Amino acid sequence: MRWAVALLGVLTVQYLGWRITATLNLGTATATAVSVTALVAELLLLASFSLQLAFSLWPSPSAPDPPASAFLPSVDVLVPSYGEPAALIARCLRGCLAMDYPDHRVWLLDDSGREELRTLCAGLGVHYLARPGREHAKAGNLNHALAHCSGTLLAVFDADVVPLRNFLRQTVPLFADPATGFVQTPQSYMNADAVMRNLGLERWLMPDEECFYRWIEPSREAVGAVVCAGTSFVMRREALDRVGGFETGTPSEDLATGIRIAAAGYRNRYLPDKLSAGLAPFTAAAMVRQRCRWASGTLQVLRTGANPLHIPGLNPLQRLAYLEGILHWFNVIPQLLLVLLPLATGLLGLPPVVVSGQGLLLHALPFYGAQLLLARWLSRQSRTALLPELYRWIFLLPLAGAVLLTFAGRPQAFRVTPKAPLAKRAVGVPQALLLPLLLLLALQGLGLITLLRPAADVNLSSLSQATLGLSLSWIAVNTLLLGLAIRACIHRGGHTPLPWFALQLPCQLRRRAPGGAEPELSARLEAISEAGVELRLAAPARTAGSPAEIPSCGAIWELRLPGLPWLPLQIQATRERQLDLAAGLRLGGLWDGLSPEQQERLEAWLYRRPDLWPQRRAPLEPLALLVVLARLIQGCPDEGWFRRSLVPQQAPDGAAGEAQRLWVL
Repeated sequence: MRWAVALLGVLTVQYLGWRITATLNLGTATATAVSVTALVAELLLLASFSLQLAFSLWPSPSAPDPPASAFLPSVDVLVPSYGEPAALIARCLRGCLAMDYPDHRVWLLDDSGREELRTLCAGLGVHYLARPGREHAKAGNLNHALAHCSGTLLAVFDADVVPLRNFLRQTVPLFADPATGFVQTPQSYMNADAVMRNLGLERWLMPDEECFYRWIEPSREAVGAVVCAGTSFVMRREALDRVGGFETGTPSEDLATGIRIAAAGYRNRYLPDKLSAGLAPFTAAAMVRQRCRWASGTLQVLRTGANPLHIPGLNPLQRLAYLEGILHWFNVIPQLLLVLLPLATGLLGLPPVVVSGQGLLLHALPFYGAQLLLARWLSRQSRTALLPELYRWIFLLPLAGAVLLTFAGRPQAFRVTPKAPLAKRAVGVPQALLLPLLLLLALQGLGLITLLRPAADVNLSSLSQATLGLSLSWIAVNTLLLGLAIRACIHRGGHTPLPWFALQLPCQLRRRAPGGAEPELSARLEAISEAGVELRLAAPARTAGSPAEIPSCGAIWELRLPGLPWLPLQIQATRERQLDLAAGLRLGGLWDGLSPEQQERLEAWLYRRPDLWPQRRAPLEPLALLVVLARLIQGCPDEGWFRRSLVPQQAPDGAAGEAQRLWVL
């Protein structure tokens, strides 16, 4: 890591020296303004990136303490809720109840006051709390619960999150150190987000948050500035009481409360193990709403007593780390400027950057080339250099608006991110999201046209070929990414609220008959959900000659997976690859009449097993980019049998051989 950061540091200094001394367009006052603005925007983005690299060099703290079996303090598990579907909440509550820990109580904090949830909690044995009003939203809901709780620790999960069985066993031992204030774990997702799903890039694109939890949070722990992320964390009650409860002055109560606890002298910890998973937003519009809320809420921390510049108790490094994390949302403004400024070349004849071919080759190419090559490695395999930029383009204008409005004293109101698809959703994209992207695309198109066919009053003949080529490439790349962003917003049909998982496992299938079950067939699991499975039978089963051995649509069969009993399955779809007789027959089926015990066993197997969620590596980008371009041209078919949006799971303990593969390309 150190040599890579040192290399990037040298290249950055060399690049900035060239940019400042040899690339500014100072011909007129207007040209100077355009050129300096572009330079300042680039400097702001480089400063943020360089700070993160510097934090990455900080020595990591000691490894998590070994489990202390005798340390078993009481834990209150809080699940704040407002409007989520009852079935989703029930899944979360059952997961919380099933955690392997002797002394924990589960509370549903219902801010919608629904009687069906009160009844649900009574049936499950969960403590139910509702309050008269909704003052201070989630923070107020959590603070209201504190008066009813008496545990030494409290754990918080959003209502769509399901913890693994060993969540508390892994996190609570870190509190044996009395200096630990809270322990944050990664926020993982059990479904693909809207961008991945709409483009069919589940195998090629990592979740946008993966970089934060795999690269940024560990480096923040090294400098004593762990960010509390609002869910999947455990907090010491004494520390929370000491800072006056959850911060109510901002929708980002998690970040502000974490800063207050750090300022109170506690050592906050980050445990990188994926010990829970929730639901990513189902649509691009929901993702934009979520990000705007995060941006506005984070920036509002500067208006509270948790402002890292002023709160007493933080050391200078902690102040810098927290401040960079807050102001990171402001980066959207220089990013937007760098999208718009190259248009000045064709429209006004004023390129923001003037270059020579030699300068590009000796300074720009080594600097940006090193970033492209090292991005995957520096981020601990959590992201590549170019593909994640799709998220930035989709969020660009809405986020810029949210940031500017927050600075102007008109922050975003708190709005819960939808956790289920809306009924009868039309295929398409909301105008509020589409129009800004089309506006940017039209501007880029205008920039390309004016570069290729300048207006009569615009003279481009004095510009070097390198300068014109840079401007043309700059706008062309922007145009391509905008096209991809628009394509990523178009809703992919056929989606269901239940997540489906990619999992390669051997299994057995048998037909359920009146006189008893027939002989077992060998099969391989390819995809599974709470609703059903997709399988592949071995080729001999297709050609054995016995009609009973060939599953047909509508027939009831039974399936057995490692660690599960025989489960009834109704065959719904079959598919045979005519050009590959060795591939076998593909089957799709839905669970048929599961008993409550079978349903519970299946749900525990799907959502709560230890080591369930794998630590994936970002794929090699050149091949992924080819797939992205194909998606732009061909689109992505609606979901259905054998073309589902899948998220990989880890095979259960004891599953052998090929079952251990996490993802099949």
